[in-house]
Amino acid sequence: MQSIKKTLLILLLPLLAFTVAHKFYISVTSVEYSEKDMALQITTRVFIDDFEKVLQERYGVKGNLATKEESAMADTYIEKYLRTKFIIEINGKQVDFNFLGKEYDNDIMICYLEVPKIDISASTSIGVQNEVLMDIFEEQKNVVHFKLGNQKKSFVLIRENNKGMLNLK
Repeated sequence: MQSIKKTLLILLLPLLAFTVAHKFYISVTSVEYSEKDMALQITTRVFIDDFEKVLQERYGVKGNLATKEESAMADTYIEKYLRTKFIIEINGKQVDFNFLGKEYDNDIMICYLEVPKIDISASTSIGVQNEVLMDIFEEQKNVVHFKLGNQKKSFVLIRENNKGMLNLK
């Protein structure tokens, strides 16, 4: 009986060691240019629970994102946070973006941003500084995909290297 318990424990121990979920801290941002709208259109995807934590720690707000009890101020705080942690530069100068809103897809929050009235033909570079969630999670990585005309480039941004730039000329 004792040997059966030991054997069972030896067989189950490796399985139990791998049941602890590894948490990934990542966001994915896509930056595209719309010729029709003459605007940079940006989508940022982040995990809802990670953003919940940032709202709580930075602003003391329980967002209850993606629930029926979602805070009426959630969009205000999401936009406020994005304005401090997400910066867009065109030709080396910071430009403002419009926060168009958000939606949820399973455990992901998708935020929609836009930089209107951009003449891409007169632009030489577009840069993104993305520090979203880096103040809360040390392991945070923010992937940025640029797609402008026939140019495509991707960056993986970390705390020590939080900027990506696409040269257009």
